[in-house]
Amino acid sequence: MRIGTLSASPPGSSFCPDRRKTTLSEWPHDNRVSYTLESTLESVNQVEQKASEVAARAGLAEDEQYQVAMAVREAAVNAVLHGNAYDPGKRFVVAYETTSESLVITITDQGKGLDPESLPDPLAPENLMKGSGRGIFLIRAFMDEVKIRNTNPGTEVTLIKHTGRNAANAKEEEAQ
Repeated sequence: MRIGTLSASPPGSSFCPDRRKTTLSEWPHDNRVSYTLESTLESVNQVEQKASEVAARAGLAEDEQYQVAMAVREAAVNAVLHGNAYDPGKRFVVAYETTSESLVITITDQGKGLDPESLPDPLAPENLMKGSGRGIFLIRAFMDEVKIRNTNPGTEVTLIKHTGRNAANAKEEEAQ
């Protein structure tokens, strides 16, 4: 099943021309790969699965793999639902990058943009019973760093999970 487009895009770039069709199960030999995907929940499921695989490959513990996968799922749902509004003419890009220090996942949509300061507090009493509105809160809880940037048009969300000696668990162990 072909669902994405592999592109060797430089960090910070938005959407790249298609170079070679690939599936999310393929993985190139370098440490960065990006996929351009349709705005569907099927695509969200696939990027969540790939995030789990990439996190495992980066050496993260099982609970951290789950956290990365859930954060990616939340960010991808936001891109498809809130950013692109399920518009079949709009795509979203997911880039996975591993370095010696971190796993970096960037998700970019083609929507109207997002001001993170305008988001309601999901812990405020009036929001506790709402069925949505916790995605960014969960993403921030699961990842070590989260950066949100308006790309005009669109939003880019960068999720960072530290690995190796920079991981949060490694810092806790050193302190003891």
